[in-house]
Amino acid sequence: MGVRAASLVWGLAEAMLFFIVPDVLLSAVALQDRALALRCCLWALGGALLGGIALFAASSVAPEAVTGLLVNVPAVSEDMLERVMVDLGDIGPWALFLGPLTGTPYKLYAASAPQIGLGLGLFLLVSVPARLVRFVLVVLIANTVSRWLLARWTLTVRRVILGVFWTVFYAGFFAMMG
Repeated sequence: MGVRAASLVWGLAEAMLFFIVPDVLLSAVALQDRALALRCCLWALGGALLGGIALFAASSVAPEAVTGLLVNVPAVSEDMLERVMVDLGDIGPWALFLGPLTGTPYKLYAASAPQIGLGLGLFLLVSVPARLVRFVLVVLIANTVSRWLLARWTLTVRRVILGVFWTVFYAGFFAMMG
C-alpha cells in the first residue's frame, strides 16, 4: 500500500475507532518529503471525512450503540462524550477546533453532532479546516525540525527520534487521560 492510501486508511480508521492519530504517519513522511506529506494530509482528511460521515450516520440511527463502542476506545470516557455534547451545544460546530487542543478525538464530535441537531453538511464543512490545520501544522513542524535541527543525522536516525517522540507522547497522553 502506498503512503497516500495508507494516509486515507489511517484517517478513516482514526475517525472511527482507531486511537493513534494520522499525524504519526504524516510526520514520518514529512521527515523526507514535505510536498508528499502535504498531499498525504489531503488523503488523511478524506479518510477522516469518510469516517466522520460513517459515525455521524450510525449515531443518527443508533446513538447508544455508537456511544457503547466509543467508550471502549482507549482514552475515551463518558465524561469526555458529555463534554463534547456540551461544547457542541454551546458553540456549535466550532467545538471541533477544541479537539486538538484538549486531546478529544474527532470521532466523538462526529458521533455527537447529530444528537444536538447539527446537520451533516455543516459538520463536514467545519471538519475540513478543523482536521486539515492540525495535519498541515504537524507536517510543517516535522519537516522543519528534520531539515534544520536533525539535518546532520541520517534519515534512519531521524525516524528513530520521531518514533521515540511519538512513543513518549502517547505514553504521556494515555497516562494523563487514563
